[in-house]
Amino acid sequence: MSTPVHPYAFAPAMREPQGSPIRELFPYMSLPGMISFAGGYPSPGSFDAGALQAAASAVMAADPAQCLQYGPTEGMAALRRELSALMAERGAPLPSEQIVVTSGSQQGFELLVKALVAPGTPVWVETPTYPAAVQALRLAGAAVRGIPSDRDGLCVESLAAMLAGCSEAERPRLLYLVPTFANPSGRTLALDRRRALLVLAARHRIVVVEDDPYGSLRFDGEPLPSLLSLAAQDAALAPWVIYLGSFSKTMAPGLRLGWMAGPAEILRRAVIAKQVSDLCTSPWLQLAMASCLADGLLARQTARIIALYRRKRDLMAQALADTFGAALRSEMPQGGMFLWCGIEGVDDAASLLPHAIAARVMYVPGASFGVDGAPSGALRLSFATASDEQIVEGVARLRQAVRASQA
Repeated sequence: MSTPVHPYAFAPAMREPQGSPIRELFPYMSLPGMISFAGGYPSPGSFDAGALQAAASAVMAADPAQCLQYGPTEGMAALRRELSALMAERGAPLPSEQIVVTSGSQQGFELLVKALVAPGTPVWVETPTYPAAVQALRLAGAAVRGIPSDRDGLCVESLAAMLAGCSEAERPRLLYLVPTFANPSGRTLALDRRRALLVLAARHRIVVVEDDPYGSLRFDGEPLPSLLSLAAQDAALAPWVIYLGSFSKTMAPGLRLGWMAGPAEILRRAVIAKQVSDLCTSPWLQLAMASCLADGLLARQTARIIALYRRKRDLMAQALADTFGAALRSEMPQGGMFLWCGIEGVDDAASLLPHAIAARVMYVPGASFGVDGAPSGALRLSFATASDEQIVEGVARLRQAVRASQA
């Protein structure tokens, strides 16, 4: 009788689990002299540590017991009121009762998965897409299927054709996308596609998860209404959109503060799932954030980040164009944190990566953002964290890596 590799009776999804393809790259980022365009980290220079510390100290001094005691699972009333006002400013007026505070938007998505996804449940995602969302779905046993996207975001015509060709059992119960400055592509879903998507979702009874961590980081062009704000204008559409917001890209990811907004029946189940998960998000940090929002810090902070990232985006785009010329295939995002590009002669960005690591520059290969494991020639480059000098030098090193791969 053969001896098992391990003596533990793991759950099926955890017998051979796959970690985050991006976090698997982290050990390489600490190599001496490494320039990283890989992580989706905001720039440390964007953090207003002084304002956050002052707010945390002030609310602690005002009511230490409230800061240090357990809080309501759905979130502190003060922060939910401020978030309700923020959503109204963004065109989606919702009462605070339809907002739940989460420990980052990633937890919000996990709670939705717990509420709506059982093993075998069909869930569709735009591709390329955020890999942690796919990871959460696969751990839940979802049947994940990708929908193609182009420069105008998710291809709604393709979605309509896929829906027309599937049976009732194959119809997705959940559709996940980042419609504004998507991770990894930086693409933004066009307005006409947003409207058409909502009509399809309501017709086929599909809950649309609008993940929006980057939407307020717009550098160019006119803002587009969120899916939630469009759905709020029509009673037939409103039940089918859940919005995930985050302070990770605008204030600081270490706060682990996000929120979800949408239909009360879905949120009620998400709250029950959160009770089991962590009981509540830190009341102290919630009250500090409520104070920051009331003081207008978010608007001031966002304006500073936009100015910083716009300059970094332009610098990286110019460096890539100067270095690779006609061999470069790239898309210029109007906001966010990422450039999505390809280089002539690079058919598999994962195969290029060892040469890039040797040249001491990092990126994330495009295959990490797919759902089928197919090779991709695309590279995701984050311009947020690197200094100006590192951006220029890192692009030069990337050229060295391409030459080494073709030698």
